[in-house]
Amino acid sequence: MSDTEKEQHETPSKEIPEHLLAGSDGPPTSILMRLLEGRTSKRVLDVHPEDMGLAEHLPFPFMALVGQVEMRTALLLTVINPLIGGALLIGPRGTGKTTAARGLSDLLPTIEESTCQFGDMPEDYETLGPDGVCEECSAKLAAGETITRRTSVKLMELPLNARMEDVVGGINERIALQQNRVRLDRGILSRADRNLLYVDEVNLLNDEIVDAILDAAAQGHYTVRRGPMTATYRARLALIGSMNPEEGHLRPQILDRFGLRVLVSGLFESSERQLVYERVRTFRKTPRAFIHLFQEDTYDAREDIIEAQEILNQVELPPAIRSAGLDLVKALRIHSHRAEFALFEAARAYAAADKRLEVTLEDIQTIAPMALRMRRSEFIDSFFTDQSTEDEQIADLLGKLGA
Repeated sequence: MSDTEKEQHETPSKEIPEHLLAGSDGPPTSILMRLLEGRTSKRVLDVHPEDMGLAEHLPFPFMALVGQVEMRTALLLTVINPLIGGALLIGPRGTGKTTAARGLSDLLPTIEESTCQFGDMPEDYETLGPDGVCEECSAKLAAGETITRRTSVKLMELPLNARMEDVVGGINERIALQQNRVRLDRGILSRADRNLLYVDEVNLLNDEIVDAILDAAAQGHYTVRRGPMTATYRARLALIGSMNPEEGHLRPQILDRFGLRVLVSGLFESSERQLVYERVRTFRKTPRAFIHLFQEDTYDAREDIIEAQEILNQVELPPAIRSAGLDLVKALRIHSHRAEFALFEAARAYAAADKRLEVTLEDIQTIAPMALRMRRSEFIDSFFTDQSTEDEQIADLLGKLGA
């Protein structure tokens, strides 16, 4: 290939200016911060494939996001440790909530996925025998065939107009009409098993659907009953939601189900807003070249996430740190026990991201705002105070009856 031909296959450096690669001013304080604020490689390779008229999956790179460290931290911790209970991004429109959630797709590791419509796994057969899986899977496993495939964790999005049947599953109407037989089809929740489910504008969804999603995410499974047919599906998923508070609030019951709550405001530093503008403009002009710029950082981040997941079960929570966290929850008068669970599990994930096997007080201090905000309730405090007064009156009257 001649020098002229090489130049035609390479994007000139002026296409993506050096300042678009700017990271933080100082060195990161932890591996997680390095993932969030690291610098990028500078080489650009823009390949022009044949245009087939099909849309490509080209999300804005997660590692190219500017600012919003708390939001990015919450999302990465949710990927590392789904037991946190997911994350809720709360803020006005246009602040990058959806962009950040979709950008996670390139950071997600691979998993063993069931090929069975009921989500059966080989370990079910090993533990419970043929009764632990469906007849088809039992026959395959007995014959030495596999019922899983290796695939990347997916970020699945719930459409705003989704019906309950779409979410939990229901009777396949086409087969019912054409073949005159009833078959249950898996819903979005079942297909999101061991994946991430993103719900945009969660505050605008029907309450019944939100309840079904949160119950399934909390239990890791759900049951569908349609007439005489019943099926239980797995739903071991990490939930990410976003909402604009201008468009309405979430019920306290639903809000409590999200492990981390992140307040996402607009950036106010002119330099940061300028960098956002220039990166977005460049991404829209040459998306594949821009994504390639952050390919190295994306690969490093994915590897660090995998390492964090591998050591997560070894991360310990020292008694003194546990006591400090519980004292904080008590001082804030938070009634929900989900508060300390989200706090401790997120702190363990944060330590794992930093490749440490012990949670520190600094980890608790970093995670506490995300895990504990918006959990207090003046109404509940007032309710119990009033009820306590009534109970004292009842006890006083009972004492007089026994005198």
